[in-house]
Amino acid sequence: MTSVPNIQAGTLYVVATPIGNLADLSVRAQQVLSSVDVIACEDTRHTQRLLQHLGLRKALLSVHDHNERDRIEQVASQLSQGRNMALVSDAGTPLISDPGYPLVQALREMGHKVVPIPGPSAIITALSAAGLPTDRFLFEGFMPHKASGRRERLAPLAQETATIVFYESKHRIIETLTLMEECFGPDRLACVARELTKAFETFYHGTLGNIRTQLLADADQQKGEFVVMVAGNPEPISGSEVDTEKLFKLLLAELPPKKAAGIIAELTGENKKVLYQKALEMQGKV
Repeated sequence: MTSVPNIQAGTLYVVATPIGNLADLSVRAQQVLSSVDVIACEDTRHTQRLLQHLGLRKALLSVHDHNERDRIEQVASQLSQGRNMALVSDAGTPLISDPGYPLVQALREMGHKVVPIPGPSAIITALSAAGLPTDRFLFEGFMPHKASGRRERLAPLAQETATIVFYESKHRIIETLTLMEECFGPDRLACVARELTKAFETFYHGTLGNIRTQLLADADQQKGEFVVMVAGNPEPISGSEVDTEKLFKLLLAELPPKKAAGIIAELTGENKKVLYQKALEMQGKV
């Protein structure tokens, strides 16, 4: 028989919840949720459905990106009064591309106890079945909304040797894969995981070009939530070998000269001011 966890008064429990399949909620997580006084959650409606599934009724407090800092004193006050609380996100492990960092940071600085209750996480779930190297990986989270911002994020990663992991939505998955082909090359190995732990869970393996073609062939496969994993560069080049003129042409199509120069400076170690001057010359502005 599993023992009931020792719930300590005045403690915040950071609880991982399922990313799709409700059966993935751990026994310990369920016991903590049933024992705490208040649950701080990203979306009260979403968490209420989880609690209904568990047969629980709990006081809920909304804590999301737009009000998180305003909730710090309220949560701290509850903990100071000896109440215990759980922090959950809509899915997966809180703080991992989800709200919670300012709250947890502030509570720790105040001396409150914060206890993690581990469980599902989309990034770890995806990597475990991707067939890509996992001894080193770089988690980039969600990409910027604008294509120019995504290009700016991707360009410096072209020489990264570790597996790179991104979250992406159905609205941008094709455009993001297209940009990745441009920045990393269409032959770079990758894996895209779709709808993890849900009924239509799918893994696409192969090159970036091949995966994009597969998704384009079926509009239904462009729906859902995605984890995009790109193998590291197997043959990274040194800064002196970077074709700056070719890279400038790629970046200047989407970015202003100053940002393009900054990215190339980061890749090559060259002087940013010199590169900026070159960018202006390429655009005929000097």
